[in-house]
Amino acid sequence: MTDTRRRVKVYTLNEDRQWDDRGTGHVSSGYVERLKGMSLLVRAESDGSLLLESKINPNTAYQKQQDTLIVWSEAENYDLALSFQEKAGCDEIWEKICQVQGKDPSVDITQELIDESEEERFEDMSSPGLELPPCELSRLEEVAELVASSLPSPLRREKLALALENEGYIRKLLELFRVCEDLENREGLHHLYDIIKGIFLLNRTALFEVMFSEECIMDVIGCLEFDPALPQPRRHREFLTTTARFKEVIPITDPELRQKIHQTYRVQYIQDMVLPTPSVFEENMLSTLHSFIFFNKVEIVGMLQDDEKFLTELFAQLTDEATDDDKRHELVNFLKEFCAFSQTLQPQNRDAFFKTLSNMGILPALEVILGMDDVQVRGAATDIFSYLVEYNPSMVREFVMQESQQNDDDILLINLIIEHMICDTDPELGGAVQLMGLLRTLVDPENMLATANKTEKTEFLSFFYKHCMHVLSAPLLANTTEEKPSKDDFQTCQLLALIVELLTFCVEHHTYHIKNYIINKDILRRVLVLTASQHAFLALCSLRFMRKIIGLKDEFYNRYIMRNFLFEPVVKAFLNNGSRYNLINSAILEMFEYVRVEDVKSLTAHIIENYWKALEDVDYVQTFKGLKLRYEQQRERQDNPKLDSMRSILRNHRFRRDARTLEDEEEMWFNTDEDDLEDGEAVVPPSDKMKNDEDLMDPISKFMERKKLKESEEKEVLSGKSSLSGRQSPSFKLSFSSSPKPSLSSPPTASLHPGSPGSPGSPGSGTRSSPPTAAVTTKSGLVGLVDYPDDDEDDEEEEDSDSKEGSPPLSKKSKLSS
Repeated sequence: MTDTRRRVKVYTLNEDRQWDDRGTGHVSSGYVERLKGMSLLVRAESDGSLLLESKINPNTAYQKQQDTLIVWSEAENYDLALSFQEKAGCDEIWEKICQVQGKDPSVDITQELIDESEEERFEDMSSPGLELPPCELSRLEEVAELVASSLPSPLRREKLALALENEGYIRKLLELFRVCEDLENREGLHHLYDIIKGIFLLNRTALFEVMFSEECIMDVIGCLEFDPALPQPRRHREFLTTTARFKEVIPITDPELRQKIHQTYRVQYIQDMVLPTPSVFEENMLSTLHSFIFFNKVEIVGMLQDDEKFLTELFAQLTDEATDDDKRHELVNFLKEFCAFSQTLQPQNRDAFFKTLSNMGILPALEVILGMDDVQVRGAATDIFSYLVEYNPSMVREFVMQESQQNDDDILLINLIIEHMICDTDPELGGAVQLMGLLRTLVDPENMLATANKTEKTEFLSFFYKHCMHVLSAPLLANTTEEKPSKDDFQTCQLLALIVELLTFCVEHHTYHIKNYIINKDILRRVLVLTASQHAFLALCSLRFMRKIIGLKDEFYNRYIMRNFLFEPVVKAFLNNGSRYNLINSAILEMFEYVRVEDVKSLTAHIIENYWKALEDVDYVQTFKGLKLRYEQQRERQDNPKLDSMRSILRNHRFRRDARTLEDEEEMWFNTDEDDLEDGEAVVPPSDKMKNDEDLMDPISKFMERKKLKESEEKEVLSGKSSLSGRQSPSFKLSFSSSPKPSLSSPPTASLHPGSPGSPGSPGSGTRSSPPTAAVTTKSGLVGLVDYPDDDEDDEEEEDSDSKEGSPPLSKKSKLSS
């Protein structure tokens, strides 16, 4: 058997019952040793790789559809199709398949895989075929029962389909339908409904081609009007002939194309409106009907795409100012439906489709249409634009950048889109939400290309912030000139929420472009005016915007916030919200908690120095007290730079230890973030060499000796308690532990007072008689420097405990001596 090569597309049916294009190649048939039989082979035309290798199984049912399609099932849920470029190629491969299976090439289906029991198979093999009753009015009930009884059995379905096909039975049934309708024979019409519905469930392309032919399809729809479950028949034919009209906006000269469009519309109508919703068991029985519609749509798009005269005329009339509004409305709706059809195409075909539309000038045409007053025309144009943006945003970006060199900002395509979004008359802003999604896609750097010659991201964002951003932010700037929004109605707030959401997206993705714009135009101040809105969703949008900025931890933003006191509207909103536990309360607390946890020093100092009096009474969360503590620790470190540098020495030593010497517990502790410990605590892990402890003791001892000279001067000051805010000022505790070696003895004790509560950072002096504010803490064998506030009572308890136990073991607290 010689190989016959023909150009084909390979399709597979996915889980959603849609055909996926697996590639284009050339098909041949030949003997494959590995598969032990004649097989179909498809090699890709691009690189010669094997797209398909399928053995022609003697009992697999192959179907030939529409002269250029061969469809079959490889497994229970794996359907394949070959779509041939030429009818001749399809016929030759079909002959090869029929030759292997011993079938006549004139049939459109070979056979079906039998899965019945042996008894059924033997019984059916003994009967040559299914004999249909004569097609008479009196036998319709018998025919309906025969069809219903055949559906559960695949073999009986096959025999029934062959009998209907060979005897031209469908045409005879449709003649009976006309007779029954003339006689108003309701019983006969009900039987015909059941028969025609059963024929649909046979799922045979050959039968569909008869039923959907020009002369039969309306009678088939007529049969399906008389559902026995309904008291009155439907009026589907009346709708299709009078209400639904075929509008030929551009004359279609090809009669085959016209017929295909009519047929596809009617079959789609049957599937969506006429046939009852299939049950779970019937759903897979209509797969061939889905395929019939799918391939019809592919064929229609292909034929229209190839007709350059048709598309040229379409775009010429669309952009012609002389075209009247009704005509333009029809043209835009046609183009919208044309694009919707393209969604059924596979990626390669869709690429070619949109490339053709781009070459024909679809974007300039859309720009003209979007500038018109007709709301319906603009809505259809927006839908077309969304198809283009979703398919290829880079193509749209390139167009708008090119036109900016020739046109004013006011008539740029993107600015037209923004203006339509702002001027959306829908109270729910449905159109504005759609347009905002398209804008987000266009300004999303994730789908921008970067090549050797140019960076699309840099070029487009520079263009967008120069020519378009002022149009987008205009409603925000106009509505936030005072301390409260000048317009606070629901529709305006929805629009402002959309704009702020897009600005938040830009903060996250656009780095320096949006940073310059926010700082130069004072955008954050304007956005925070919206926290005074009566609509909580808008206030939350503005808080999300500020939270996104703070989350960047960018000092440019932080200095801008502090310079303009931009926490003030946030604090006001928090206080105005009162004791209500709601989203606004939680969002604001989370923002301050983030500043505390991340230890954003500049913002911490700004908040405490300017807003502490307003926030100090909030005690149901520890956020603000934690911020105050952070602030006080910062001040202590600034006032005691030597202590801070000593802690740096200890911290540097921490990273010089040999991790392999740590025990499991110590290793786990080391992996804990410093923020998980008490605020301000810096911990030094142990080493198993004595010289490391000596290294640590040396700078500590020197520091203590210098301080000891001045301790006596501050004894009286230490006995008093004062605070910056009514709380005890933080004092520093210096702590370390001995090496874990058992041979080492516990160090002697002493006290250290680096500062007095009344004047943080000033050196103090004193003897052990005063309450201790410095103590050595041994914690799992770890050496640490701790600077956190503590109560005097706790220290007294520690001292008493130490004095009772005398010389404590290594795990107990001990005092540091110089």
